[in-house]
Amino acid sequence: MKNGFSRRQFIQTASLVTAALSGAGVGRLNAESGFKLKYAPHLGMFKHHAGEDLIDQLKFMADEGFTALEDNGMKGRSIKTQEKIATEMVRLNMTMGVFVAYANFGEKSFVTDKPEVREMLVTQMKEAVDVAKRVNAKWCTVVPGAFDTGLEWEYQTANVIENLKWCAGVLEPAGLIMVLEPLNAWKDHPGLFLTEIPQAYQICKAIGSPSCKILDDLYHQQITEGNLIPNMEKAWDEIAYFQVGDNPGRKEPTTGEINYKNVFKYIHKKGFQGIVGMEHGNSQPGKKGERAVIDAYRSCDNF
Repeated sequence: MKNGFSRRQFIQTASLVTAALSGAGVGRLNAESGFKLKYAPHLGMFKHHAGEDLIDQLKFMADEGFTALEDNGMKGRSIKTQEKIATEMVRLNMTMGVFVAYANFGEKSFVTDKPEVREMLVTQMKEAVDVAKRVNAKWCTVVPGAFDTGLEWEYQTANVIENLKWCAGVLEPAGLIMVLEPLNAWKDHPGLFLTEIPQAYQICKAIGSPSCKILDDLYHQQITEGNLIPNMEKAWDEIAYFQVGDNPGRKEPTTGEINYKNVFKYIHKKGFQGIVGMEHGNSQPGKKGERAVIDAYRSCDNF
């Protein structure tokens, strides 16, 4: 916009006016973003508008009203890049969402009781703590790996719980929360141990640690089991993070079968203060597709 009046300033002003008219309450817009929930794009999602530079992408997200970022690959970035991103996010008052601490889909890891595997997992968690400190992260994703066709399920579950307890012992002193992500076996990730919300809930309850919670990816759970809101209700006290994507296609809300307006309304009504990660692709190419993503979130957030 002209005269130095940025899009972010416009969003903030409009949100404050709306809040003043509607009064304080559950439905009031967030004065910082215009969104009721804290949606987190990923790097690359808006590159046609912002360019390839990661800092420019962050600035674009902030100008559009997004106050969070998630970056699955943050752990693999150079320390210099991590620190550069973190510095800019502080300046923009953005919150860091999840990065992946461990997700080897093809390896039988958590389901084993091998000392060398446990040592590897503990090392991975220590590395995650170092990354989290650099980028001001509170959550990291953990996928417990493949299941073992040669071992009874109950033994595998006991091994997963024990290995996760060791991981939680590393993360708790640092205040870092690993969020366990159940993934669908039907389309994207066959052969994984963790696939359902009730299963993740049982495991988190058995571990009993504030550093072991659930990442509820609604795209995966729509494929695996559906029943999205009832499962959220039953597992609510163990859910620390959400990710979304519509089904079929894993694109932005409004492109598939999930009624995200109702889902977001439910999450907001529950008082969720965490992050909703936008872990999906864009249904259309180029700038048009990027604008469609932003418009979809504004539409579904309008309740």
